[in-house]
Amino acid sequence: MGTIVEYTDQKPPRNEYPKRIISPTRALPICFTDMEEIGTAQREERWIFQYRRCRECGFTVRLVLREIPDTALLAGLRRALQNSLMRNSPEL
Repeated sequence: MGTIVEYTDQKPPRNEYPKRIISPTRALPICFTDMEEIGTAQREERWIFQYRRCRECGFTVRLVLREIPDTALLAGLRRALQNSLMRNSPEL
């Protein structure tokens, strides 16, 4: 997964969403209680994610909200499970 976040301590934090976000390399203790959502949830391949940024220092993370199921894989697993649960009963 690529990201628009550039982690550096050489530049001041900056929110240029959706092009890029410049973030400090380390979070502060306050960061995870004072995070704001940046933009809306986005999809990349099989992942839904959203950026969250500290209102105090600008530390930013890409938070994966959920994975999109692989429908072909699930269908194959269902078939395998159905076949494994079928009984071969002897004919009378």
